Amino acid sequence: MKQMQITSMKQFMNHLLVADTFEPFLLEEAVIGTACTYHIDGHVNREFYSGDEDDLEKDAYEFRPWSKIKGLCFDLIKGRRTPLFFRFVLHLMPDKAAVLLEKESCDIPSDQVKALVLNIRYDGTKATLTTGTALHTFHLSKMPDAIWDRAMQKYLDGKGIAWEETD
Repeated sequence: MKQMQITSMKQFMNHLLVADTFEPFLLEEAVIGTACTYHIDGHVNREFYSGDEDDLEKDAYEFRPWSKIKGLCFDLIKGRRTPLFFRFVLHLMPDKAAVLLEKESCDIPSDQVKALVLNIRYDGTKATLTTGTALHTFHLSKMPDAIWDRAMQKYLDGKGIAWEETD
């Protein structure tokens, strides 16, 4: 698990809410504090869909893709005033997570890794990103964590997102 503090908020917010930077992610949860607090549960309500709609992803993700929710989050955050806080819990799409772990020769099979998680927290002054992994069963190995930490740092660097590591 690594914690990275964003050093350019304006640039980061553009990447998060406008650009396609975080499109490889699914949203588990969003909490946004402005004039009131908004809670968004990213779980897909399958009963909402008739089963033949294009809007429902074919491989039936548990959570909604960030690309489908970020516009709503942008609308809640934009305005003259800065939000009091926000928190997003994102998961790397399972197929992309499996490819990453297999490419890096992870010592745990990719089907044992439930999620590669990215927590984004803004406290009114700064944004902090924290990586994490969720496993289906207990494993002593920390290899998935190390792979995800390195991959996320490399991803941020590759997208030109300014950050510094924190303790």
